[in-house]
Amino acid sequence: MSNPRDVAVLVGSLRKGAFSRKMANALIALAPPQLKLEIVEIGNLPLYNQDLDEHPPKEWTTFRERIRRADAVLFVTPEYNRSVPAPLKNAIDVGSRPYGSSAWDGKPGGVISVSPGATGGFGANHHLRQSLVFLNVPALQQPEAYIGGADKLFDESGALANDSTRGFLGKYLTAYANWVERNAAR
Repeated sequence: MSNPRDVAVLVGSLRKGAFSRKMANALIALAPPQLKLEIVEIGNLPLYNQDLDEHPPKEWTTFRERIRRADAVLFVTPEYNRSVPAPLKNAIDVGSRPYGSSAWDGKPGGVISVSPGATGGFGANHHLRQSLVFLNVPALQQPEAYIGGADKLFDESGALANDSTRGFLGKYLTAYANWVERNAAR
């Protein structure tokens, strides 16, 4: 494909060695040619405060513009207290404001939750999906992606070292590429 779809990848954890960041990098490496995945950093976003909407911080406007340019969004998140981490929720709030001007509106989405635990971040995955419904982000339903045992999936350099997971992610990305193509604005 000569013009791959631009996918903004949001990583929920700010931790340097985060499993979700390692997973995002693995997804970038595995992406089919019709998708161009790029991590959009969220750690520099000031906390959302409606009082700042009239004169928003530069970081907010830059972030909102980047999300608007994207054809689709892919969320890769850990689970904190059965939900998404605060930086990811803040990014969602920043992108959704000011009211009526959401940068997320209509962007096809995907959610991958990553955890060292056995349930693979199930709670975060579903909590995030609740927000996406309100934001009018149609999220890929199948296959679902709850990646458990993340502490055993990567080698010392941070690369994905599990063939079974690599195969699953390849299938996920193929389904996601088809989802994006069916739902992205023309």
